[in-house]
Amino acid sequence: MMRVFEGLRFRRIPSPVHELDPRSKAVYVAVVSILSIVYSDPLVLTVLLIIQIPLVYAAKVVRFWLNSLRGSTFLAVFIFAVNLLTSYLYMGGFTLEGLLTATAMTLRFILLMGVFSLFFLTTTPEDLSLALEKLRIPYDICFAFTAAMRFVPDIALEAQSIMDAQKSRGLELERGGFIERIRKTLPILVPLFIRSFQRSLELAEAMESRAYGAIEKRTSLYELKMSKNDYVFMILSIILLTATLLIKPP
Repeated sequence: MMRVFEGLRFRRIPSPVHELDPRSKAVYVAVVSILSIVYSDPLVLTVLLIIQIPLVYAAKVVRFWLNSLRGSTFLAVFIFAVNLLTSYLYMGGFTLEGLLTATAMTLRFILLMGVFSLFFLTTTPEDLSLALEKLRIPYDICFAFTAAMRFVPDIALEAQSIMDAQKSRGLELERGGFIERIRKTLPILVPLFIRSFQRSLELAEAMESRAYGAIEKRTSLYELKMSKNDYVFMILSIILLTATLLIKPP
């Protein structure tokens, strides 16, 4: 499960995808999200997932992207099982339609995980914050979102470190019943919460020492500028949306 958060951490790798403006990549994410919601055909969702692979290779984040998908395997299996069970109870047995529906819901989840992982792996929190500001979103909201995006993977790594430390002290997390396993998470959650509170206090003190909020009109050292590649990528994303809707209407 921790691998999911690793797939949301920015990786500074020189690649054409990293150089794209966050707004152009956001258009692609929106297009894939819309198509994944509109369509319930496993074939269409599989094609959309395959289309991501060249972008992942171009971004040089194949290993991290695959780790994110591997980390979401449990949730994918859970979604498939729940939808298959629901279909069984609703239709009074296992049917081909129920199997296709469960497969489509699972592929939809994997597709969304993949596209958002690609976006966050190739977009810095600073660039994302600037892009949100360009959309006239208040800076407080932009800062809160980017801070969460920055610290969630760190907290996941810290949780893994705490788990490893507790295992070295004899804590057996994999043994016992469901209730017993929940009780064994307390030695992990308590230090994790304490460290999270300490991190939030450190962040608040750092913001206060830098006079956060003293100036209403903020300026930025860097400015986002759309390049020719950004416009081409946006046009290709829109073509993907239009072509999919025309070739196979929902």
